[in-house]
Amino acid sequence: MTFDIQVLDHSKAPAIQQRIDQKTKPLGALGQLETLALQLALMQQQQHLQRRAPLLLIFAGDHGINRHQLSIAPSIVTTQMVQNFLSGGAAANCFCRSFAVDLMVVDCGILTDLPAQPGFIKQRLGDSTQDFSLQPAMSVEQANSGVQLGYELARSQLNSGYDLLLLGEMGIANTSSAAALLCAATDIPLYSCVGFGTGISPEQYQRKVSLIELALSRPYNKDPISLLAEFGGFEIAQLTGAILGGASRGCPVVIDGFIVTVAAILACQLNPACRDYLIFAHQGAETGHRAALTQLEAAPLLDLSLRLGEGTGAVLAWPLIQAAQSFFNEMASFESAAVTDVVSQP
Repeated sequence: MTFDIQVLDHSKAPAIQQRIDQKTKPLGALGQLETLALQLALMQQQQHLQRRAPLLLIFAGDHGINRHQLSIAPSIVTTQMVQNFLSGGAAANCFCRSFAVDLMVVDCGILTDLPAQPGFIKQRLGDSTQDFSLQPAMSVEQANSGVQLGYELARSQLNSGYDLLLLGEMGIANTSSAAALLCAATDIPLYSCVGFGTGISPEQYQRKVSLIELALSRPYNKDPISLLAEFGGFEIAQLTGAILGGASRGCPVVIDGFIVTVAAILACQLNPACRDYLIFAHQGAETGHRAALTQLEAAPLLDLSLRLGEGTGAVLAWPLIQAAQSFFNEMASFESAAVTDVVSQP
C-alpha cells in the first residue's frame, strides 16, 4: 500500500516568515498564530491564503475489549452517540453549528448496523473488533482495508468542495486501544500511555493496565498495519488512512485528541511526509495525549482540559486557523501602513 504525498518545499519559508515579520506588530507577537500562518502558506505556496471549507469527519467503531468493562459506559453507547450525532444533539454538532463546519459520521464497525441516512457514511469492517487482550483485534486484511477506506474517503471528500479536514472519533473503550498502540509503536512506557478515559474508577484503571500489559506480552510485528491489526480499533485504522488521504490532497488535517493523535503517529510512520500537513488542535486531559504529542514534536493550539473526543477540540481550533489566515492576508505591513518599522529597532 503506497500513499503519494508531496513533500513540502521549505525553501520558501524564509520569504514567508519575512512577510509575517513585516506585519504591523512586534516580532513574534502573534505567537503560535504566526507559526500556523507559515505552515498554511507553505502548503499553498502562494501569497494569498485561500479561505478554507472545513469538514468534520467523526469515525465510529466498537471495541471487543470493553467486555471487561473498561469504560464508564457499555458499548451500546457508541451506537447511541452515533444516533445523537446524526440528530444534531452532541457537543460536536453544537460547535459545528457555531462555526459553520459541516459534519459527517463514518460507521467503521459499530454494534448496530444503522440504516442509511444523510450525513452517514457506512464503511463497516465488522460489528466490533475482537478482545485484543486475548487475540488480535482484527485481521491484517481488515487493518489494510480500514486504512485504505479512510484514505479514499478523505480524498473523495476533499475532491467535492471541502479543502480542510477536521478529524474526530467515537468508540467506547477506544482509549485502551490507543494506549496499547502508542506503547507498541513508540516504546513509551505503558503508564505514560494509559489514562482514566472518560472517568473510570481506580479498579477499572488497574484492570485496563493489566489487560493492555497482557496484550503487549505476546509477540507482534511493529509495522503500523500489523499494530493496527493487533491492538487497533476499526475507527483508528480508518483515521490513519484519512490523515494520509488529506495530506495526499495537500490539505490541512486538524488532529483532535488522544485517539486521533495516535492515528497520526501511525500515519507518519507509514509516510513521514504527512507530518507537515497536520495541525494539532489541543492538549487533552488524557494521560497519553501529552506523550503522543511529544512524540510528534507537536505544539497544540489550545489547552482546555478536554477529554470528550468527537472532534470537539478540532472544531474549536477552526476559528484560530481562520484568524491565522486573516492576519496573513489582511494585516498591513509597516511599509503599507506608514508605521515605523519596529522589527529592526534595537
